[in-house]
Parts: sequence; C-alpha cells; structure tokens
Amino acid sequence: MSEYVYEVRGLSGKQHKGKITASDKPTAVDELRKKGYIVLSVKEEQFKALKTEIYIGNPVKTIHFIVYCRQFATLIRAGVNIVEATSILAAQTESKALKKALIEVASSISKGVSFSQTISEHKRIFPAMFINMVRAGEETGDLEGTLDRLAKFFEKEHVTREKIKSAMTYPATVGGLSIVAVIYLLKSVVPQFVSTFESLHAELPLITRIVLSLSNSIQNQWLMWLVAIVAIVLVYQVAKRNVKGAYAIDYLKLKVPVFGKLKQKGSVALMTRTLASLYASAVPVLQSLAIVEEVVDNKVIGGFIRKSAESLRQGNPLSEPLKQAWVFPPLVTQMIAIGEETGSLDQMLEKIADFYEMDVENTVDRLKSLLEPLLLVVLSGLVGGIVAAIMLPMFSMYSNLS
Repeated sequence: MSEYVYEVRGLSGKQHKGKITASDKPTAVDELRKKGYIVLSVKEEQFKALKTEIYIGNPVKTIHFIVYCRQFATLIRAGVNIVEATSILAAQTESKALKKALIEVASSISKGVSFSQTISEHKRIFPAMFINMVRAGEETGDLEGTLDRLAKFFEKEHVTREKIKSAMTYPATVGGLSIVAVIYLLKSVVPQFVSTFESLHAELPLITRIVLSLSNSIQNQWLMWLVAIVAIVLVYQVAKRNVKGAYAIDYLKLKVPVFGKLKQKGSVALMTRTLASLYASAVPVLQSLAIVEEVVDNKVIGGFIRKSAESLRQGNPLSEPLKQAWVFPPLVTQMIAIGEETGSLDQMLEKIADFYEMDVENTVDRLKSLLEPLLLVVLSGLVGGIVAAIMLPMFSMYSNLS
C-alpha cells in the first residue's frame, strides 16, 4: 500500500487537501469519488515512495521467497484462487518488500490483469526465472505444477549456495582472525623487546630481523598499508564493473585450488537445475538459456552458455558447443547429448543437478574436516613464528650470561 496526497473539491465548492492510503493511484481516485469529491489531483507522497523503493542488496531474502513459493503452491493446490492466495501470503510474509509487491499484485489481478503480467512489473522482487515459468504455466494450464517446480528449484538452489558459502566462511574467518592476531603482536608486543635486542649488540637471527622490520613498518608506515588495502579494494570493484575485468575475476574463481572446483560444481548444478525447471515448464529453450546465463552469475560459464544458444539458433545440438567448454565435465555433456537424442532432456538435466548437488555437499563435508586442523596449524605457526623470533635472541642472551 502507498500513501497519496490529494486535492479535491467538495459539494460546497470548497477545496480540501489530505492523504489517502491505497494500493495504486486509480484506486485512490475511486475511493475519493465514492466519498462525493471532485478529484483535482492525486500524487504519490514522494518521501514515502523514495523510502519504500530503496533497498540494500536483494529486496527479498532468499528464505522468504522460498517460503512464499512453497506456500503459494500449497494454496493453489488446495483450490484457493490466485487473488485470495496472494492476499493471504501478503498478510503473513515477514518481508516488507514482498508484502508491498504482493498487495499490488493482488489488486492488479482482481482488475483482470494476468498474474504473469503483473509480477513482471516487479522485477526486483520476482526473479526472471519465476516470471517466465509462471507465464509458461499460465499458457499450458499447469500453474500448479509450475509453482511446485519453482518451490523445489529455489529450495535446492538455496541449499547448494549455502553449502558453498559455509565451505568458504570458515577459512575466511580463521584467516581474518590470524591477520588480527599477527597485527596485534607486531604492533603491541614486539616493540616492547626492541630496546632489549638493541642492547645485545649482536647479529639477530633472520626470523627476528624480519619480524622487527614488519613491526617497524606497521608502527611507522600504517598509513601506507591502509592506502594499499583501500587501493586493492577499489581496483577489485572497478574490475568487477569492467567486462574484461569481471571475466578475469570469474576465471580466477574457477581456477583457485580446491575452492575453484567447488565453485565449478556448484555452478554446473545450478545451471542444470535451472535449465531443467525451465524446460519442463515449456519455456522456449533460447529464452531459457538467456535466463540460465544470468542465474549462474559467472562470466566464464555465461559465455559458454551464450555460445551454446548461438549454436542452437543455427540448428546445432545444445551439447555440441558444451563439449568444447572446459568448465563442463564430460559427464555433463554426454548426459545432455543422451537427453537430446532420447527426448528426455529435462530428466537428464535433473539427474545431473542431483549428482552435482550431492557432490558439492560431500566435498564441503570433506573440506571442513580437512581445513579445521590445517587452519589451526597455520594460525599456530604464524603466532609461534613471532614468539620464536622474540625468544631466540633472549635465549642467546641468557646463554652468554651463564
């Protein structure tokens, strides 16, 4: 719902100004006319509109959208009409952005606008895949089945993404703690021993000289370090906005040892799951590939999908260009080729997605069991190295005294 500022003339001829809450402008005008006013002007309140349209990141959390899809499919299957189902879900969703969109969607549907058409006006809330599959479901008369497939798809996608995130979160957290611990030791602990080392008048071990140099740099050249970090972040952000830079970053993500393979498997699972859902919902294959290119969110994989679409447009099989792409294992291309030959492409894509989703889950579990002790050893080694650099000259001094 939105607030509108209105100016009207009453039966006495006197003009009035005020505010009214309505789902859209035409509804606001109708409400005022029902009250016997002559409507002079109706405008949406600017501050309110600005406040409701600005979001940081994705307006709707994935988990909220998954709940919406699953509940929507359940209500439709139970025989509830779309307007009532949308109104019910608008009342109970925890997402303010989704609630606002669903209220407007319910209002538009009640006026005769199709569900797919009205959700296409809220592209920040409803993903392109959702819009296209709903449109196809309406055309084929299988909206209930389409909503079930959408709910399953978003659930599977969420689980796969969360698995990959969890695998990368632990090393990132331990790495951050390691950096903080090392900086603290170099800035606060090591300087306390500098005067003692200078009094020895002896050549210090190499590890001690390195640690002292780093400590001195952090103490006296901290601004240079800060500028360097900010510069790296800015270069990364600029590169992400450049076509070639974004491609290079995504290429490196796939080539990183261990995690690159995990990212590759996750992208393959996401690509095949998306394409299977779209194909099963009778979305045109070229349109499906365009959506898949956007969903995988990797310029390298997206480039190969684009080439596949161009090849398909020329009458070639989908599997042919994929065989030339190093990001797709032979298992993927062979099963797609079999699916094309037997007319069961959607089933083959589902099996590929199931296989790689399970592979991602198993890989993440193995990584966690291996990374935990490995990262603890690395952290212990860093801290232990600094402590050793401090203690070695001390031991030498005590040996000379004895």
